[in-house]
Amino acid sequence: MDAIADLAYPLPVAVICEMLGVPKEDQPQFSGWSAVLAKSLDPDIMMPPPEVLEKRAWAIRESRDYFRKLVAERRKDLRDDILSGLIAAENEGDKMNETELLSTCSLLLIAGHETTVNLIGNGIYRLLQYPAQLAKFKANWDSAPKVVEEVLRFDPPVQFDGRICIEEAEVGGFTVPPGQFVLMLIGAANRDPSVFPDPDTFDVTRDATGHMAFGYGIHFCLGAPLARIEGQIALRSLFQRFPNLRLQSDATPKYREQITLRGIAELPLAW
Repeated sequence: MDAIADLAYPLPVAVICEMLGVPKEDQPQFSGWSAVLAKSLDPDIMMPPPEVLEKRAWAIRESRDYFRKLVAERRKDLRDDILSGLIAAENEGDKMNETELLSTCSLLLIAGHETTVNLIGNGIYRLLQYPAQLAKFKANWDSAPKVVEEVLRFDPPVQFDGRICIEEAEVGGFTVPPGQFVLMLIGAANRDPSVFPDPDTFDVTRDATGHMAFGYGIHFCLGAPLARIEGQIALRSLFQRFPNLRLQSDATPKYREQITLRGIAELPLAW
């Protein structure tokens, strides 16, 4: 099997689509839109070629048009899903207009899918890469929450994020003025030796709850609880069902061509 194509990719898209209220028959097209939109999170250091911009515009247009039609259907028939809840909030007054509603749906599509794909894929790879740590996990399946936190710390799905400084701050001997855009390296913060002893060691028994994989403060990841649950269930279920699971190759797996999101493109497994 390919851990990414057969598990890490289809599971999160099925979950987020079901939570949003997307019919099952429409779910496959979401993977295509999500993959294109996720690449737009990378900083455009150089102007992307026209075909990339065209594909990005296509994904935005197609996903927005789809959600616009689905919103119209839900207005007539509210259900027990997130989209219906957002529509109900919009109908109450000034909480959310249609533009904000469509943008939120797009955000949930990417945030609820792409990052969790990377969490599951990175987690499978690291556990198979470090058999002693996998053995500790197998000896105590209830440690799944701790295992996921260490995966998030050691190999976070999101490598960096941006913030705008609201008041003067001193960082590493430099003064950051108000209004300055700051790029924060989450992957580096999670390897801070003053916070995590022996930070370059993957240790599923450590208390990694102080990591920055989900951000911090008022911009803390909206989908953190969902990602954690999906990661815990996916890793525990996979290794319980296939106790002899192994990597098909000792070579470093192929990673996706992105820098903001860090995830494996292909991970062939055998048992």
